[in-house]
Amino acid sequence: MTAQTIPERKDIPGEHQWDLSPLFKNDREWEKACDILEERSKEYSTFQGRLHESAEILKEAIEYDLEISRDIEKIFTWAHLKNDEDKSNQHYLGLYQRAVTLYTRISELSSYMTPEIQSIPDSAMEDFLRNRDLAPYRFFLEKILRYKPHTLSREIEQILAMSQEISMAPSQIFSQLDNTDLRFGNIENENGNKIELSHGNFISFLQSPSREVREKAFFQYYRSYEEHKNTIATALANSAKKDHFYSRVRKFSDCRNAALFSDRVSDEVYDNLIETVRGNLQPLFSYLRFRKDALGLEELRFFDTYVPLVQDVNFNMPYDEAVEVCVSALAPLGSEYTDILKKGLSSGWVDRYENRGKRSGAYSSGCYDSSPYILLNYRDDNINSLYTLIHEAGHSMHSFYSNRSQPYVYHDYTIFVAEVASTFNETLLSRHLLDLYSNDPRMTAYILNREIDNIRGTLFRQTMFAEFEKFTHASVEDNRPLTLETMTTAYRALIGDYFGDTMKIDDVLALECLRIPHFYSPFYVYKYATGISAAIALADRVLNKVEGARKAYLDFLSLGGSMFPLDELRAAGVDMASPAPVKEAITHFNELLGRFKEVYGKL
Repeated sequence: MTAQTIPERKDIPGEHQWDLSPLFKNDREWEKACDILEERSKEYSTFQGRLHESAEILKEAIEYDLEISRDIEKIFTWAHLKNDEDKSNQHYLGLYQRAVTLYTRISELSSYMTPEIQSIPDSAMEDFLRNRDLAPYRFFLEKILRYKPHTLSREIEQILAMSQEISMAPSQIFSQLDNTDLRFGNIENENGNKIELSHGNFISFLQSPSREVREKAFFQYYRSYEEHKNTIATALANSAKKDHFYSRVRKFSDCRNAALFSDRVSDEVYDNLIETVRGNLQPLFSYLRFRKDALGLEELRFFDTYVPLVQDVNFNMPYDEAVEVCVSALAPLGSEYTDILKKGLSSGWVDRYENRGKRSGAYSSGCYDSSPYILLNYRDDNINSLYTLIHEAGHSMHSFYSNRSQPYVYHDYTIFVAEVASTFNETLLSRHLLDLYSNDPRMTAYILNREIDNIRGTLFRQTMFAEFEKFTHASVEDNRPLTLETMTTAYRALIGDYFGDTMKIDDVLALECLRIPHFYSPFYVYKYATGISAAIALADRVLNKVEGARKAYLDFLSLGGSMFPLDELRAAGVDMASPAPVKEAITHFNELLGRFKEVYGKL
């Protein structure tokens, strides 16, 4: 029997790939843009030492810097998308490295601007901020001035800018190992077909009705991490040390404070999340115990936590059909939203399917001068792919509305609000599917099960990840060892806390902490948990047709980075400085569980 293998990039039909030609038509055009930008960036020196002279000079310098930033973002976007198509393609890896180098060089040349703006005397800056010509940049300047206590001399800022490229080493080492060098072998599925195990289909194997297949896939997958655990642990430890270095140099109290500062999010928001979730784990424990009983197991193990409890529903949804379902689910947002989305998902925004060497997972990318772009590893047989599509579509439409409504200086929204737009879409999808299958108890139970698992993975699981990040960074800050052993021991303890006595924990599961790419972006994962909490609250408002809710939400998508994220969410109708939205999300989880138990009991 022939094994099913991962196709090469050249074997993916063009209509299933994203269309990057609106960015650059070919390598030669991209190279020319790099050459032009390299030459033009030398003009930074004409403004150096002059920003204090007048509001007019300051405005001219800001606009020049924004134009350069806009060009480098276009160049970088194309390079990183091409590189992610096939991580083993050395040509595009080289172009990506050139983009990174150019980005670093421009950061170095412009590094004087922030400290020079901050060195302008307060009285002069107050006059500048009252100047009509600088009015469009007032919030931009206020954000720079917030960093005054954390900005250093021009010489040190230049050195820090020069260090950016080497600071990416831990993340790049992990990415190359994880996406290119790791091999997981073949698995024989429940139908007797041999299939190559990959990041893209790992969860599909864990959803197999055959426990033997699930168990084999689980241990075979983690065997690869076992074989490289010391290398990956070293990369992760040095990533935390890198974060600590920059937080110390910039005079932040700790790594977390440095990471939260740009969003003006307090430590209290982060701690409220952990405390609220930890204090309300019983609904999760109840679900896991129910799962064990429903599967008829003497003991639940991690590889049993993804398989649908309604096992005889054969889910299969080709990509084009998934697009139609997403459009229908998002109808409460209006025809303009759905018309734009449908056109984009069907013609050029999305790189749909897995190929060898392609970056694992999914994301939405793009820049101010491009359409949004979505990387997927879509699978017809996995409902998670449908949810991933609508999740990334949420990011993409957020970008579309922000770019359309805001000038370049304010188009870029923060990750804190980005995860609201994506999980909002997932929430609407679940509600739509439950309505669609309201006369089908088996499918209703299946969708409820999926929604419960989604909240479990996004709220409870990501909060556990957030705790692990606190541990790794605190270890470095307190001069405690951060080794493979300390990481896996701490992670094993967290698993015990978040799963309680509901399942038998295999030792190899402690290696999970080594395979999470987001750990290389400090204090990122908590935003998934806060995002789903805010999204559930906002979706309820829209679906219940609260007066003005839809307009408020679409206005929120259009805000870009023109306000701080907590203020943007308050304008949309939810206050994430309070633990209330997190509690409401857990209550929603518990209500779904009660409904699921009732429907499941009648099957």
